[in-house]
Amino acid sequence: MDAGELSNRLARKAHTVATMLLPAGKKDGHEWACGSITGEPGSSLKVHLSGGKAGVWKDFATDEGGDLIDLWRLTKRLSLSATLAEIRDYLGVRNDGFVSLPAKSYKRPEKPKCQIPQLDVLAYLTTQRKLTPETIKAYQVGERGRDIIFPYKRGDELIMWKSISLDRDEKGKKRIAASKDSEPILFGWQSIDPNARHVVLCEGEIDALTVFQWGHPALSVPFGAGGGNKQQWVDHEFHHLDGFREIYICMDRDAAGQEATKELISRLGAHRCKVVDLYYYKDPNEALQAGMGAEFFNDCLADAKYQDPEELRNAGEFQDQVEQLLSGANDTRNQITLPWPKTHGEIRFEEGQLTIWSGFNGHGKSEMLLHCMVHRMALGERVCIASMEVPPAKLIGRHLLPMLTAMGNPSNAYRAAAYEWLGERLWLFNLIGTAKADRLLEVFEYARKRYGVLHFIVDSLLKVGLDEDDYNAQKRFLESLCDFKNRTGAHVHLVAHARKRDEGENQAPRKHDVRGSGAITDLADNVLAVYRNKPKEELLRENPSDDEEITVKGKKYKASAIKAWPDAYLHCYKQREDGNEPSFKLWFDRESRQFLEAYHGKPHRYLPFSIQNPIPTP
Repeated sequence: MDAGELSNRLARKAHTVATMLLPAGKKDGHEWACGSITGEPGSSLKVHLSGGKAGVWKDFATDEGGDLIDLWRLTKRLSLSATLAEIRDYLGVRNDGFVSLPAKSYKRPEKPKCQIPQLDVLAYLTTQRKLTPETIKAYQVGERGRDIIFPYKRGDELIMWKSISLDRDEKGKKRIAASKDSEPILFGWQSIDPNARHVVLCEGEIDALTVFQWGHPALSVPFGAGGGNKQQWVDHEFHHLDGFREIYICMDRDAAGQEATKELISRLGAHRCKVVDLYYYKDPNEALQAGMGAEFFNDCLADAKYQDPEELRNAGEFQDQVEQLLSGANDTRNQITLPWPKTHGEIRFEEGQLTIWSGFNGHGKSEMLLHCMVHRMALGERVCIASMEVPPAKLIGRHLLPMLTAMGNPSNAYRAAAYEWLGERLWLFNLIGTAKADRLLEVFEYARKRYGVLHFIVDSLLKVGLDEDDYNAQKRFLESLCDFKNRTGAHVHLVAHARKRDEGENQAPRKHDVRGSGAITDLADNVLAVYRNKPKEELLRENPSDDEEITVKGKKYKASAIKAWPDAYLHCYKQREDGNEPSFKLWFDRESRQFLEAYHGKPHRYLPFSIQNPIPTP
C-alpha cells in the first residue's frame, strides 16, 4: 500500500490520529488545534478533522503543512520510510502488491574506472546540455575519456551503471553500454531527499538531471521509453516508490514515450500518477537548452493531469452542457426530425441513440424507415443500410429512386443524377441472408470512422445470426449496439418484427408486442410502431366509386370518406428524451413510395432536377 493510500486511510481516522500525535491540542470546531509540531498547547497549527480536507494540516506560524503522514514524520522525527512502516503497523495493513520476482540472480558490478567530469564530458554537459556542476555532482556522474558514466545506486551501493559516449558509431547511433547481469533500477536515487513526497520520472538520465536542476526530485527509467521488458524495472522498484504521494511521468512526446506512460500508469497506480506536458518541447533538456527555467517547469507540473478512466468524469465538466439544456439553447441542436412537419417537436430523436422500428410483417416499417433516411440524406447526413432481405440494386431501384425523385419512372438523366447524389450519402452492407453480429458492427465502426456515416439501419433483428428464442444473445447484441452508438455518437435504427396477436392484425401492435427479448425495448432510446390500415384496404378491395355506400360496424359511409382514412399510423411508444408518446396518421403514395402527412398531399421531390439544370440542388 503506497503513501497515497495510507494517507487516505489515516484521513478517515483524522481525529484519533491528531489526538495521538498532538495530545496537548484541543478540538476547535471541525479542526484540531495545537501550538506547533512539538506538541505544546496553542492554536497556530490546525488539522482538518472531516470533509474533503480531512487530515490536511498547516502551521500558520512556520508555513509548514501537509497530510497526516507528514505530521507523523515530523512529530516523531522519523525518516519517511520508517514513518510508512509505523503507519502500516498502526493501521494493520501489509505492504500489499509485492511481486515475486523470477528466480534470476543479479550481479553487483565492479565500480567503473572513471573520474569526476573535468574535460570533454564536463564541457559537453555544461556547455551543450546547460547543466551546472552542482547538478552533475548531485547525481555522481563520472567521466571516462569521452564516455559519460551514470551510476545507478541504491543508498551507497552500486546496483548497475550505464555509459553513453560522446562519439557516434559508424551508423550514426549513440554508443551505449551497461553493466552486465545487473538488477534494473531507476537512475538517480543518490539525489533524492529521503523525505520527498513527489518525484518526476523521466525517459533519460540527462532529463532527470535537468528536472533536478529546476528544483524537483527526479529519476530516470533505465532503458528508455516503450513497453514490455523496457519497464521491467517496476518489479524491482515498486515498493521503493511507495513513499511518493505523487509521481509525475515526463516521457518524450513520441509514440514510444506514450506507450511507456500508459504502462507505467497502469502498474504504478492511476490514482497517484500525473502526466506532464512540456508543450512545444520533446523532453526537459530540450526545454532547458531553449532557455526555459524552473518557472516554466513549475507551470508544467501545475498543469499535469491524472489520467482518469475515460468513463469517469467530474460533474464540473458538464456545466456548459447543463446550462445550454436549461436555457433551451440546444433544443434544436443535433435533433433528428422525420419527413413530416406535424411530427416536428413531437418526436425528438438525437445523435447517439437507438431507435426500434416495429410492426407486423408487411406493414411498411422498412419502407417508412427508408423514407425517413431519404429525408435525412437530403439534409446532408450520411446513411448505411444493412438490409439482409432486399438486394442493394432492388433497394435502390424499387424504393430509394422513387422516394428521391417523387416519380415512379424517372428519366435516364434523372436517374444518373440520383446515382451521383446517393453515391455521396449512402453506403450498403452488401449481404443477403444472415449476417454475423460482430462482423456487422465491425463494418459499421469502419463506416463511421472512414466516411462519417451518422445513421445505421439494421433490417432486421431476425437476420443478424441470433436464434429467435435466445434472449440472452439478443440482449448482448442490443448492448453492443448501445455501446456503438454511445461511443461514436451515431444513431442506430433497428427493425424488429411484432409478434402475432390473438386478435390478428386489426389493432396496432404495442411496445410489448416486439418479438424477442424484453431488453430490445428496455435498452432502446425510442420505440416506434408502424401499422398499415388493412381494414381500410379490405373495405376498398372492390374499388368502389366515391358515392357508393359501405357498411362498417352497422354504420354506412360513402367510399369517398373511407378513402380519406389514413393508410398508415406511426405510433411512438417510447422517447427517452422527454417521455412524449404521440401517434400520427399518414397516407401512402404508391408511385413515389412516400408517406404523406395529409390526404391529397403531394410527394416531396428531394432531388430537384431538370434538363436545363441537371446538377442536383444541394
